[in-house]
Amino acid sequence: MEIGKVFVMGSGTMGCGIAQVCAQSGISVVMNDISQEMLDKAVKTISWSASKFIEKGKVKDDLGTVMGRIQVSTDLDGAADADLVIEAVFEKIGVKHEALKKLDPIVGEKTIVATNTSAITITEVASVMSRPENFVGLHFFNPVPMMQAVEVIRGVATSDEAFQYGAEFVRFIGKEPIMVNRDIAGFILNRINICANVEAMRLVEQGVASPEDIDKGMRLAFGRKMGPFETGDLVWIEVSLMAYTNIYEEDKDPRFYPPSIMRQKVLAGHLGRKTGKGWYEYNEDGSRK
Repeated sequence: MEIGKVFVMGSGTMGCGIAQVCAQSGISVVMNDISQEMLDKAVKTISWSASKFIEKGKVKDDLGTVMGRIQVSTDLDGAADADLVIEAVFEKIGVKHEALKKLDPIVGEKTIVATNTSAITITEVASVMSRPENFVGLHFFNPVPMMQAVEVIRGVATSDEAFQYGAEFVRFIGKEPIMVNRDIAGFILNRINICANVEAMRLVEQGVASPEDIDKGMRLAFGRKMGPFETGDLVWIEVSLMAYTNIYEEDKDPRFYPPSIMRQKVLAGHLGRKTGKGWYEYNEDGSRK
């Protein structure tokens, strides 16, 4: 498998995490975004995170070597000779389509293009591409450097070659591919997880239990490192709300309809750790009050 260069479009939480794991695996990366300020912030985040992996002996190269593999750019020229292009922009179909329309005429005819989405069908995302057979879904989980699973999703037009390339890439960066053979909103793991999370929120809404006790129970009884409310605050509640809404709008299945308590949190601006308040309250350093 040829994987000398990866172009990552988007330097937010997911984009910089994907760039980091690529660089740690020996791959040259171009990380793109619309402003230099956003890119500088992402580079600082990657440098801090990668240094922790190096200190723990989980990455063999020194920090200078890892960071030397990452270039940043506010234009799309670096996508022209990339072996793999990964779109990791905001989780809204309009935003993704706008980004991909700009990428489409730049990428090579044989270049594999992937989208990192947690809920939108790959077929819909790929609908603006001139070569949808080269398009595949790669659903990374947050935080990307820590989470080992990556869903590899086949869209309606995705070729066998692109589907397998996605799986090989995931293995190359030291993670495990979860193969999704048929395109469906939310894919596999989120559909399972969202049903549990919706029920947890309904139990809180009904006064049956507190977020603290539900999270504690999920950790102690089911071996989860974090409960659904702790995780929700980490990944941002409005991001989860968009994912739930995308799946519901696709299927109109009431199992996935976001509970009122979740929608009210977002309306109130209680989005999780980044705002200091979500399901829990946080200090400025991110620790729980």
